[in-house]
Amino acid sequence: MKVEKNVVVSISYQVRTQDGVLVDEAPANQPLEYLQGHNNLVIGLEKALEGKEVGDKFEVRVQPEEGYGAYSENMVQRVPKDVFQGVDELEVGMRFLADTDIGPVPVVITEIDGDEVVVDGNHMLAGQELHFTVEVVAAREATLEEIAHGHVHGAHSHDDDEEGHGCGCGGHHHEHNHEHNHGSCGCGGH
Repeated sequence: MKVEKNVVVSISYQVRTQDGVLVDEAPANQPLEYLQGHNNLVIGLEKALEGKEVGDKFEVRVQPEEGYGAYSENMVQRVPKDVFQGVDELEVGMRFLADTDIGPVPVVITEIDGDEVVVDGNHMLAGQELHFTVEVVAAREATLEEIAHGHVHGAHSHDDDEEGHGCGCGGHHHEHNHEHNHGSCGCGGH
């Protein structure tokens, strides 16, 4: 079966930065399942998968424009430390969900300077060329429900983290309402 729109595809993959740093992987015994043609992967990878068949192995370089976008200085802001009321001790690397005009945006603290904190809302892979090594492990027709919802329903889908493909950043993050969330960093987004 060919990979095309409305086909559920299972892939094993590794993704590395242009410097060769392994960012994420899904081995063949635990592949990532996604629904082709519904923007569930970075667009450059989804385009490269179009027309492939089960058993195909390939490598693809995805430029920032078709990955997680260009790095934007506009996504870096200085904010007063007091917006983090209720958090005992701020540290560089802490993650929060910032309430913005466009909805919640994941941010990371990159600097603490006296009474100000620098937060960065760029995706951790923004501005980077990504190198994927991929194997198409399986493919099947999607159910009508999966097509209507735009994502896979099943044991190996990554419903909570589809866009980030698990992104490998894991860990602890906070929201601005200061409720703690444990689990993935919510790195998705393209």
